[in-house]
Amino acid sequence: MRAAKPKRAVIIGGSICGLFAALLLRKAGWDVAVFERIGSELAGRGAGIVTHPELFDVIGKTGLDVTEARVGVGVSGRRVFGPDGRITGQLDLPQVLTSWGHLYRLLRSALPDDSYHHGRNLVSVEDGAERVRAHFADGTVEEADLLVGTDGLFSTVRAAFLPEAKPTYAGYVAWRGLVDESTLSPETRAALCGHFSFSLPPGEQMLGYPVAGADEQLDEGHRRYNFVWYRPAASDGQLAELLTDVDGTRHPLSIPPHLIRPEVVAGMRADAHRLLAPQFAEVVERTQQPFLQAIQDLESPRLRLSPHVVILGDAAFVARPHVGMGVTKAAADAAALAAALADSTDVEAALAAFEAKRLAFGRAVVQRARHLGAYMQAQILDEEQRARAERHRHPDAVMSETAVATGLAA
Repeated sequence: MRAAKPKRAVIIGGSICGLFAALLLRKAGWDVAVFERIGSELAGRGAGIVTHPELFDVIGKTGLDVTEARVGVGVSGRRVFGPDGRITGQLDLPQVLTSWGHLYRLLRSALPDDSYHHGRNLVSVEDGAERVRAHFADGTVEEADLLVGTDGLFSTVRAAFLPEAKPTYAGYVAWRGLVDESTLSPETRAALCGHFSFSLPPGEQMLGYPVAGADEQLDEGHRRYNFVWYRPAASDGQLAELLTDVDGTRHPLSIPPHLIRPEVVAGMRADAHRLLAPQFAEVVERTQQPFLQAIQDLESPRLRLSPHVVILGDAAFVARPHVGMGVTKAAADAAALAAALADSTDVEAALAAFEAKRLAFGRAVVQRARHLGAYMQAQILDEEQRARAERHRHPDAVMSETAVATGLAA
């Protein structure tokens, strides 16, 4: 007898979440095709990633034989530095940190090239009684049993079914960057590069940690240092100034790094020397191309958008980065979807089961991140809210709460 033809899944978005979904569905026996709108590999994108045990559990489920030592850089604990550069707090908390590009390459290398398609921009989705059809800008149409939207914050898949579910600006931005460890002074390397570290100017937060080097080197001296600096920026004033590019064009909520005006970067560097611990000021000064991220929240009311369409990862929920759960949550979403589909031959029923399992967790992560970032919105909080938010600003709280999964059982 002829073997049954495997069910087909079309995945829209070839980032880390899309790769997890593709690898796990392939492992479950599905025929998978990934469609990414960008016409080239994505490995150079993104910055630092905090890992959690659940992330390594999901990596193992993909079939990749990857140890923690291959995924990232281990640190022994956390430190807070005062304005004079002295350590004002320490916490033993071993953790593995990695870069977006390094993790992307590990996952991408496990997916056959003929399953990954660049330069395919989705324009519409048509869900029928039995199958779903994806229409692309080049005129092609892909038909499948399942369409998985992993296309991020501004998801085309989500917009087609939930146009009301849009990201909202949180009232502050993050300056981010990567600097080669070897370009830092020996004193700064010794202070920062073995720990997850913080500097806490009033109403702001700087953090940083070591990640893989530009050539994927994980050895000391060949790594990079990743920083994230959260700073308030009112939407009707400072944000508009930050997002106006070298040609005078105002960008709504993001700006390509090379279009950030030199005077904006120079002002940020000057503020670093004025406000941050000197070790972090040096990191900022020696970062060649910092980039700017407007911090946003996104909550989708549903994950199953139609009988054969589902969204995962940042297409469904985006939490402020303080929880450090973005990649781990995306991986766990993909694992939960694959498990639900393995437990049922009915795609519609499987998607309903997946949604029931992951919807509340996504909401909890977003809510937790709001609490952790609230003190950076002091200009829009009342007195009681500010007092409550300040509890998360104490150095001990920052070290023990940032990028940990406390209270977030899946």
